[in-house]
Amino acid sequence: MSTENNKNKLVSEVMIPLEKFPVLKQKIIFKEALEAMSKYNLGIACIVSTDGILLGLVTDGDVRRKILKIQKPFSALFVDDALDHCIKQPVTIKSDAKLIDAIELMEKKHVWDLPVVNDSGKLLGLLHLHPAVKTILS
Repeated sequence: MSTENNKNKLVSEVMIPLEKFPVLKQKIIFKEALEAMSKYNLGIACIVSTDGILLGLVTDGDVRRKILKIQKPFSALFVDDALDHCIKQPVTIKSDAKLIDAIELMEKKHVWDLPVVNDSGKLLGLLHLHPAVKTILS
C-alpha cells in the first residue's frame, strides 16, 4: 500500500480501543490513576464521567510538572482526586478525522496522544503517535 493511500485513512482505523488504555472514573485518587498508567505503559490516563464523557486526562509529563509546582509531600498528593491534577480541556479529535490531520494536530500541539471523542464528548478511543505514523509510512 502506498503512503499516498494511507493519507486517506481515518483516526477510527488506528485508534486504540477503550479496553487497551487506562479509562478511569471521575472519583479516583491520584495514586490509583498513576498505577493505572503504569499498568498500561502508555503514559496517559483518561478520566471520564459515569456516562463516558471525557472530563480530563493525566500524562507522565503533567505528573512531573505538578510535582515540581505543588511542592507538597507525595503522600498528600497521592490521595488527592485525580481530577484536581488533570488537564480539563485536552486536545481531542473525532474518529472520522483523517489520520494525517491528526498527526499534524499532534505536532502543532506537541502531544503524543489524542483522545478520540464523538460530538457529545464521549470517549471512543485514543490515538497514539507511533501507530499513527507507522500507518502513514507503511
